[in-house]
Amino acid sequence: MKRVPYLFFAEVSLDISRREFQSGFEKLEPFSDLFSESYLFNLLSAKALLGLKRETLAATYLKKCCAIAPANQVAWDDLAGIQASPQGEEKSVASLYYDPVMDELEQLSAALMNFEPMKTLETADPTSIVEQKKPFSDDTAIAVPTETLANLFTAQGAFKKAIKIYTHLIQLKPQNAAAYQEEIDSLLDRL
Repeated sequence: MKRVPYLFFAEVSLDISRREFQSGFEKLEPFSDLFSESYLFNLLSAKALLGLKRETLAATYLKKCCAIAPANQVAWDDLAGIQASPQGEEKSVASLYYDPVMDELEQLSAALMNFEPMKTLETADPTSIVEQKKPFSDDTAIAVPTETLANLFTAQGAFKKAIKIYTHLIQLKPQNAAAYQEEIDSLLDRL
C-alpha cells in the first residue's frame, strides 16, 4: 500500500500530540533518506526525540530545520529551549548551534556599527562654474583621443582641437588614415 506523505506526517504528528513519541519516531526512522531535506520530517523527528528526552539528537534535527528554513521560528524556538545535555551538564544554545560563518558575520556587524568614516576637509574653494566652462587651450595635450571627442569638438566649433585629435588618430589607427584626412581637410576649409 502506497503512503501519501501529508497523511503520513499527519499520522506521526497525531502520535506526538498523544505523547506516543517512540511510536512517532519509529514511523519516521525508515524514511530518513527519503525525506532528509524535508523541514516537516526533521521537525517531527526533533519533536519525537525531545519527547524521548534525547535532546542532543533532537538538536541535530532542529539544526537541519534551521538550515532548510532559516526564517521559520518554530525550530529556532525549540533549539533555544534545549538547555541541558543528556549528561545533565548545562549547555548553551550557542554551543548546540555554533556556526563559524555566522559568528564571523556577527563580529563584522559589530565592528561596522562602530565604524566612522574619516572626515575630510577641503583645502580650497571649489572651482567656480565660470572657470569650469572656460575652454582649454588648443595646445593642451589630450590624453585619450577618440573619434567621439573629435566629433564633439567639431559640433562645438572647436575645429583646431578636432584637427589635433584627428592627427593623433591617424598615428593610432593608420588603417583609417584616409577617412581622418578627409575630416581634417573638411575642418581646414571651415577655419
